[in-house]
Amino acid sequence: MTDPNAPKTYRLRCTYVEQGRLAMLSHLEVAHTLERTVRRAKLPFAISQGFSPHMKIAFGAALPVGVGSTCEIFDLQLTRYVPPAEALAALQQASVPDLMVQDCRYIEGKAPAASVAFPLSTYEAIFDGSPTAIEAPETVSVVRKRKEKTLVVTDYLVKPFEIEENRATFALRALPTGSLRPDVLLAHCKVDAAVVSITRIAQSEER
Repeated sequence: MTDPNAPKTYRLRCTYVEQGRLAMLSHLEVAHTLERTVRRAKLPFAISQGFSPHMKIAFGAALPVGVGSTCEIFDLQLTRYVPPAEALAALQQASVPDLMVQDCRYIEGKAPAASVAFPLSTYEAIFDGSPTAIEAPETVSVVRKRKEKTLVVTDYLVKPFEIEENRATFALRALPTGSLRPDVLLAHCKVDAAVVSITRIAQSEER
């Protein structure tokens, strides 16, 4: 239950890129780096109550290590209103190019968390040649919590591969029970070219 006496906070949704060598960071390392960015930007971030106070910041769905993105999200709660353009300028001044905040906007306090609000992710894969076709398997076996699980690809692949020269785009759906990693999917596909890089280029709501 929400405390009616709790101070008002403002929920700032920030979009950032994760690319280059920093795509090799783990999700936890990215989170720690961005928390330091917020502190360097001197934004008035809210702090949780309890025995272990921490910055009120929440991140979107984790990227696999090695997969880049142009559309990652974190939500930051502020104790006072800061104009979005001012917050963006402060964050960019405190950021590095390969982990750079690109946009800031306020959202409603009751809006769904970024980790569940955008279950559809569109990816772009770049190959070392121009593939003639990409054939996805019917199932993919993955290990989760030391147990092998078989995933049905059509439960996750909602946009088939669209090939243009040495690039291919496709979209995957995250389910409440889990998701299919883009790098794992491509590793199981039949394709006559090798993957050079994978980038998440869009996140969207289920339609």
